[in-house]
Amino acid sequence: MKSPVLLLLLLLSHRAEGVQTRDRTNSSHVPEPDRHQNSSDLDLVLDVSSVLRRVDPRFLSVTIDASLASEEKFMFLLGSPKIRTLARALTPSFLRFGGTQQDFMVFTPQMDHRRGSGGAPALSCDKLELPPWLEEHLKKEWTQQQILLMKEDLRRKYRRVKFTENTVDMLHSFSNCSGMDLVFGLNALLRTADNTWNGSNAHQLLQYCESRQYRMDWELGNEPNSYEKKARIRVDGEQLGQDFTHLREMMSQSQLYRHARLYGPDVGQPRDHRADILQGFLQSGAEAVDAVTWHHYYVNGRDTSLEDFLDPEVLDSLTIKTSEVLETVRRFSPEKPVWLGETSSAFGGGALGLSDTFVAGFMWLDKLGLAAKLGLDVVMRQVFVGSGSYHLVDENLDPLPDYWLSVLYKSLVGLEVLKVEGFSNFSRHKRVRLYLHCAHKKRYRRGAVTLISMNLSKKAVRISVPARLLSSTVEAFVLESEQPGERGLYSRSVTLNGDVLKMVDDKTLPDFKGARLPPSEHLQLPAYSLAFFVFIDVGAAACF
Repeated sequence: MKSPVLLLLLLLSHRAEGVQTRDRTNSSHVPEPDRHQNSSDLDLVLDVSSVLRRVDPRFLSVTIDASLASEEKFMFLLGSPKIRTLARALTPSFLRFGGTQQDFMVFTPQMDHRRGSGGAPALSCDKLELPPWLEEHLKKEWTQQQILLMKEDLRRKYRRVKFTENTVDMLHSFSNCSGMDLVFGLNALLRTADNTWNGSNAHQLLQYCESRQYRMDWELGNEPNSYEKKARIRVDGEQLGQDFTHLREMMSQSQLYRHARLYGPDVGQPRDHRADILQGFLQSGAEAVDAVTWHHYYVNGRDTSLEDFLDPEVLDSLTIKTSEVLETVRRFSPEKPVWLGETSSAFGGGALGLSDTFVAGFMWLDKLGLAAKLGLDVVMRQVFVGSGSYHLVDENLDPLPDYWLSVLYKSLVGLEVLKVEGFSNFSRHKRVRLYLHCAHKKRYRRGAVTLISMNLSKKAVRISVPARLLSSTVEAFVLESEQPGERGLYSRSVTLNGDVLKMVDDKTLPDFKGARLPPSEHLQLPAYSLAFFVFIDVGAAACF
């Protein structure tokens, strides 16, 4: 037996009435326990003596959908001071540029960038800021462009898009000035008569990027299992692996990119007759990639419901799909890291009125907790900016609830995953979801732990912990909708300990202050809430 296993007893009880919130130590609002409500016991056992596993420092990463380049002028939105401020708060992270549109994009250079031709030096970050008048103009036009893109997606008729050096320059400037690591998705549907990948256009792009000394990593293709539907082209797993090997050989001939990383194959989640494509890829191309990537969405955005977003069985479906992928990878290439290379709540561009509202946070936070626990090293959120309704910032480039949730996760949750050994009466509390990590070491002292908590039910939950834990300092970060009850689940605003989260100005985020809890046997998790409880003075052996 391992040494002292710290037992964190969580006594959870439902209560029907609303919860008044206040804090005795500062001006923030935190939920108080209801001492007059009978409760049922639920014992949760947590092991903080050893680390279950560690995730990549860029575990929570984001994407920019390639649809933003459907007309090159929209790429200049990435020069907005506001969106760069929002991006910097999510670092360290990968920034993946890809999606359906990437396989219909062709690099069309305006100059000769053969090796040795050199290039103009990159502009400084402050000189690339978008003027306010142009930002307003582009935002209005982008709103109309998204309607056209959604119609195109519904018809599954995609036009070929030409992009120039401007797209690449703006993308690299954004990632570089924001502090993100760029991953560029190449077009895999440029193919020869014998159905092998034609890398000549990618070669031109690599030449240009090398001439500018743009440090970046690469992908090839997006969801190859859907190529038949999108382009009437079928590529099996074996051929896909050979295509990646070709790209890796091309990269090896570059002085700059011979040591760059390549990720793929960005297959959709295992489903029906195309479940074999990942296996074929691994058999012929696993050595070419540095991490195996796949995509996951819970539901179809066109026919889902509010109930789906709160259904524990829907959330648990991630475990089934992840297990299938991990089993396949471990069978054929056991040492390869596995990433969610693109993921969100609902496919088809998201669920209108749901994927960009408060209720989407339950799917997002639970996915982060489960992915880290199950063995995925990176989770790339679709989408930071781009078409659809699952974005982190809205059409005015203002942050949505999942953005604030992501920033808090980045700030409070460390890389070390700790073990939740189980708890009793689970069937009665399926709508309470709990995960445990070491706390983020840049913000908290070593030995601190962060309890990630979700209450998907309409009744508040009381959490009881031993005095040995709560006698030390505890900080609570409780996220709720600004509107009460079920109606608040549709809100595009979120409160932190009672205060609505919003930017101070285009270059300043608010302070994310936790509420210091007074010594107590209980913590309160309100109805329909997400929370982080940081136990600062626990001294967990696994977190030193």
